[in-house]
Amino acid sequence: MLKPIFTEKSTKMAKMGKYSFWVEPGSTKTGLKSLIGKIFGVHVTSIKTIKKGGEKGRNARGKRFNRLASKKAVVTIKAGEKISVFEETKKK
Repeated sequence: MLKPIFTEKSTKMAKMGKYSFWVEPGSTKTGLKSLIGKIFGVHVTSIKTIKKGGEKGRNARGKRFNRLASKKAVVTIKAGEKISVFEETKKK
């Protein structure tokens, strides 16, 4: 699973050549490097990953909830290359 993150911060970082994706919690940096290179046809220079643990709790009404663990990858690509998914379209 490779899902791009579209937030204000991630679009600013995309202009600097750093792209953010939600990935599988068990994925490795080397696996992500080859996967992103194959899908988007770019050269990946570095990858930083952030893990977010799962969570169990109760809401204000006392109902129980579970949040699954997730992992975020910030990918830096070679200068001059772009990933077209993150390109902004200008509004009229």
